[in-house]
Amino acid sequence: MDLRHLRYFVAVAEELNFSRAAARLHMAQPPLSQTIKQLEHELGFALLRRTTRRVELTEAGKVYLEDARAILAAVDPAGDNAGRVAAGRVGRLVVGCVGSATYSLLPQLARRMRSELPDVEFAFRGEMLSPEQVDALREGALDLGIMRRPQDTAGLALTTIRQERMWVAIPQDHPLAVHEEVRLTDLHDEELIVHAGAGRSVMSGLVQDMFDEAGLSATIAHEVAETSTLVTFVAGGLGIAVVPEPTATLAVPGVVYLPLVDVPDSELVAATRADDESPVLVRALGVLAEIAGGHDQ
Repeated sequence: MDLRHLRYFVAVAEELNFSRAAARLHMAQPPLSQTIKQLEHELGFALLRRTTRRVELTEAGKVYLEDARAILAAVDPAGDNAGRVAAGRVGRLVVGCVGSATYSLLPQLARRMRSELPDVEFAFRGEMLSPEQVDALREGALDLGIMRRPQDTAGLALTTIRQERMWVAIPQDHPLAVHEEVRLTDLHDEELIVHAGAGRSVMSGLVQDMFDEAGLSATIAHEVAETSTLVTFVAGGLGIAVVPEPTATLAVPGVVYLPLVDVPDSELVAATRADDESPVLVRALGVLAEIAGGHDQ
């Protein structure tokens, strides 16, 4: 006996007519009749009384119909629920973002995912430095990290989201604020505000590499953990910050954003655990690619 037998029996019991039941099941009548006989043989008692004019349920058949309906009512939702999980429509996803992505990508990603997958539980953690995200991914506290490409990629799968130009955030009353663009040599004697150094921030290392490769000294005045704090310090006249272009979406009064020329772009990547094949994660990566590619509506 299997679920197919139960479904066939329920159809016949409800229709009380083999022809109509066969049409309902989209099958021929002879194999349907044979299946019901097989079921009765396995059970050891009759479920139906058949005459030349009608089909009736036996008393045992009436009881069996109730139980068969209950079994199918329990099984069908289980299959539906499993299917929804397999399609990435049910589950949980924790997403982390570096500062610039927090303000430029996270709002769109959150809206899209909540709209398209209302039954998925999402948690978003913004303003996470890249090494912090790497640790959280390995510990299972994070499922998807949006970050600068880390140096230590063991156990991770990385997908490039986009290349981002480097800009500078400058106090509005600073002499450089009236320029159309800024060169790295313009920052040689300027006090800089950077993300936490000593390996705690990929962005801080990128800024230091820019100066080292140009043969310039970087004067670090302040180290901060969050991009919002960094931009606020700039607004307060405490220094200049080298930032990815999307940081300019964080509009703070007193700050001017200008392109920084003659320096390499910064790569923004999506990082996941290499063995994580969650359907929800796959869907999230697809939406993220659409947004980053400018196809979000």
